[in-house]
Amino acid sequence: MAARLQLGHLVAAFLAAGILGTLAAVAWFAGGLGGLTEWDWRAVRFTLWQAALSATLSALLAVPVARALARRRFRGRGLLVTLLGAPFILPVIVAIMGLIAIFGRNGALNEGLRALGLPEIGIYGWQGVILAHVFFNLPLSVRLILQGWQAIPAERFRLAASLGFAPRDIARHLERPMLREVLPGVWLAVFLVCLTSFTVALALGGGPRATTVELAIYQAFRFDFDLGRAATLGLVQIALCIGALLAARWIAVPAGFGAGMDTAHAPPAPAGWRRWADVVVITAAAAFLLLPLSAVIASGLPRIAQLPAEVWDAAWRSVIMAVISALLSMAACLALALTVARSGARWVETAGMAPLIASPLVLGTGLFILLRGIASPQQMALPVTVAINAAMALPFGLRALIPAARTLQADYGRLAASLDLRGWARLRHLTLPRLARPLGFAGGLAAALAMGDLGVITLFATDQPTLPLKLYQLMNSYRMADAAAASVLLMALSFALFWAFDRGGRLEPDP
Repeated sequence: MAARLQLGHLVAAFLAAGILGTLAAVAWFAGGLGGLTEWDWRAVRFTLWQAALSATLSALLAVPVARALARRRFRGRGLLVTLLGAPFILPVIVAIMGLIAIFGRNGALNEGLRALGLPEIGIYGWQGVILAHVFFNLPLSVRLILQGWQAIPAERFRLAASLGFAPRDIARHLERPMLREVLPGVWLAVFLVCLTSFTVALALGGGPRATTVELAIYQAFRFDFDLGRAATLGLVQIALCIGALLAARWIAVPAGFGAGMDTAHAPPAPAGWRRWADVVVITAAAAFLLLPLSAVIASGLPRIAQLPAEVWDAAWRSVIMAVISALLSMAACLALALTVARSGARWVETAGMAPLIASPLVLGTGLFILLRGIASPQQMALPVTVAINAAMALPFGLRALIPAARTLQADYGRLAASLDLRGWARLRHLTLPRLARPLGFAGGLAAALAMGDLGVITLFATDQPTLPLKLYQLMNSYRMADAAAASVLLMALSFALFWAFDRGGRLEPDP
């Protein structure tokens, strides 16, 4: 046990030193906030504004969708709820291609508007950034709010029915208190995601009026090579993230429903116009989420075989990097989770969650500052991208592994100690079989996120692009047919990697 505890502490110390070291390098190189220009502060204001608006729209639009899904039962409902989790592992650049196919200048919506003689809409600029953020975060908001509806004890609904509550009474006494508890956390989660968004702003924003802090860091580093300004912007980004995380601790209001009998239930499903309103809401949400992806698949699937060789090279490069990132993340997650479960060391868990306070671009900038005298940007591009992708997936993997590791320790810890089961034998016969499912899920999530990442790799001038970077280059060169085919390939590889790791964790061990 001591050796494993030392390994967990070592991983935590290395992770904390790596993150804090890069942040310290950024802070040291910044040398104060005097290097920021008016355009940089405009980027800060736009970042806060678009994150607040995106979070508000995502949360408000998710409420009727979650309510409709909570109280209606229909064929395909389970599949639709499952698909609501897909955008989280969907490569951002693929979704952007889908949104362009529907809302772009030559997209289906503008073609319909032209046919009707109506003015066209534009997707580039702040409106495109908001649209893409709502596309990604509406499913997340729906899932979180749906859990809130399902958490209302069934006894409360039965009591409401016995008292003859009308739908407006149920909304007043049950649904609104739940929303007061759940919505602030949903809003802050989406706000934090939008605060650190990079690919969306890179592809759909980018103008003076639609530049985020992350995009400003990229521009300062990549085009101006102004490391001091990039470092200062990185500190501003960290401050914004920490402020959002601290705000999350005080904002929720408990609903006060008390405990229930944990029986399966569905809220009352009112008839009349409310039934048709739920149908319209569910249909509109499904169309908004599925039509862009369907458009990409329809246009890109027939052309996959005609993709140039450099796209396939980038695809294999991305797969190898994603698998390495996933394996690194899984190993670190396992060591950290076992240490937290056995020793209760809060600082180890905190170290594992530390990547949440810094964006990949900030970490990439810090690593470049630390290593610029040792290696060239081209030499650093791929290994730095692998390492940062592994680190950024850690918080999500730990959320899945730590509860399972604590249960394992409570159920089998004393028995294993009495049998002197330790080392490789304990790992093989006890730990891995019991933690295979959450570990496989963590690996699949890490692989999918790494496969679709378009962040750190953009900082470095590299002649070995990943598939997301190659896709972005195809879009910039207006090779939209090849870009659509590359999008289908990237989406397929991302979901395949997630399935392979997650499925591997669900296989029953040999007796």
